[in-house]
Amino acid sequence: MSRTFKQRLAAIEKKPQSLTGLGRGIEREALRVDENGHLSQKSHPYAFGSALCHTSITTDYAESLLEFITPVARTVPQLLDYLNDIHHYVAKNLDANETLWPISMPCYVDDESKVELAQYGTSNVGLMKTTYRHGLSQRYGSMMQIISGVHYNFSLPDDFWAVWAEIHESELEGKDLQSEGYLGLIRNYLRYGWVIPFLFGASPAICKSFVQGKKTLLNFKTLGDESIYLPYATSLRLSDLGYTSSEQASLNIVYNSLPEYITSVRAALQKKSPAFKSLGVKKAGKYVQLNDHILQIENELYASIRPKRVLQEGETPSQALDSRGIEYVEIRSLDVNPFETIGISEEQIHFLDLFLIWCVMRPSASLNTEQALHYNANFNSVVLEGRKPDLQLEIEGSRKSIAEWGAMLSAELQQLAFVLDKNTTGNHYSEAIKHISGRFSQTELTSSARVLSGLTGQSRSKCSLALELSKEYKKQLIEQDYRCYSDAYFEQQQELSLKKQALKEKSDTLSFDDYLHKYFTDAKK
Repeated sequence: MSRTFKQRLAAIEKKPQSLTGLGRGIEREALRVDENGHLSQKSHPYAFGSALCHTSITTDYAESLLEFITPVARTVPQLLDYLNDIHHYVAKNLDANETLWPISMPCYVDDESKVELAQYGTSNVGLMKTTYRHGLSQRYGSMMQIISGVHYNFSLPDDFWAVWAEIHESELEGKDLQSEGYLGLIRNYLRYGWVIPFLFGASPAICKSFVQGKKTLLNFKTLGDESIYLPYATSLRLSDLGYTSSEQASLNIVYNSLPEYITSVRAALQKKSPAFKSLGVKKAGKYVQLNDHILQIENELYASIRPKRVLQEGETPSQALDSRGIEYVEIRSLDVNPFETIGISEEQIHFLDLFLIWCVMRPSASLNTEQALHYNANFNSVVLEGRKPDLQLEIEGSRKSIAEWGAMLSAELQQLAFVLDKNTTGNHYSEAIKHISGRFSQTELTSSARVLSGLTGQSRSKCSLALELSKEYKKQLIEQDYRCYSDAYFEQQQELSLKKQALKEKSDTLSFDDYLHKYFTDAKK
């Protein structure tokens, strides 16, 4: 029997412990820049230990692109404590003239060759990580790869899945039950995930240097001498100019069941790319990319949401999912929040909790290829013109304005917030949706509109405003106190990470060629 959202919520409300103990984690990326807002040319700071092995502080694409990783937190205050403490330690140990770039789109970069790839040492696993990044630079250019974002990792407690099974009258158990539920969440996220860039997208403007030599049909407006923008854009980071890949448009990733998802990802991994083949795999005895497929490895699959499982030694993501099922989902469509020192607000976290629980509780039919493409087109429309007054989206056969869809969503999220708040101290969820819901009809309240207003109102460039914020945020972060960690903790992590990297380098027995051959052979199993 198919139940409505209201009926499902009533079943959850009878067992309040089912939504207690949500799992949350954050990965925040941030560029190190010098006092003029230019990309730092200095190596990964020694105080941060090994980028390969550190548990909290690593690098993403570039040596200057830091990534902060929190442990799994069971409460929102705990999550914020983790993230604040990492930022505090990093700010204190940055070079005196360096700051963290507080927005998603890159700073002043006049020459892509100045972007140094992240370095992970001489172990085979470290060399593979750097080689993979070299492949990305050859395929897409380095400008695309130094865009920053915030990833939100989310999981539901075991008690929830017992109630979910009752609601769906499912005979599935354990990992099969959870995997089916998370895939339903993902399909609804594909339908409605446009709300994330609409509400929280904060990159309607970019530096002119970002589009040097790139062809675009977009009608950009000029803002000062350095910036260009689209009047109704929400997140250019998520557009074709940002962190997406048109080469991957032909990949048909299926989210209707875990076997179908794994099969489609593995098929994508084997798909050849004529364009990437022309680059070669090796030149003068050195790898320029790991292979000439559309995806070098699974991490190259760009998606707004991913099913995830913590990896064991030597596993690929799809092997982990195949073996033990989906453990959590990773939300990848959040811009860095330029109005927060740590790139995300408490209010955003509460909204994300609400929205993702709503996605898993709401009925979620399977998606065919045509539907998936349609919802991707909706997402792209919101990214480029989400605040356009007459924009309408078609979802599940209904065509409505953003304001109308927002009213429907807000009404159901308010009901869910009431249930969640009964299990916590305070009315944080109700307050979050109350404060955010107005943005669907008053687009000037969205993050992207606030960014544009700040730029046009002060007649200044995106870069100069960001540089000013970066300096102010560094000062604030240094002045704050630790909440749960300490200098001693991070110093210990630095030492342990360096020892772990040295051990990896010492214990390698295969040549790099043999290591890659074994990796890709094992990945097919």
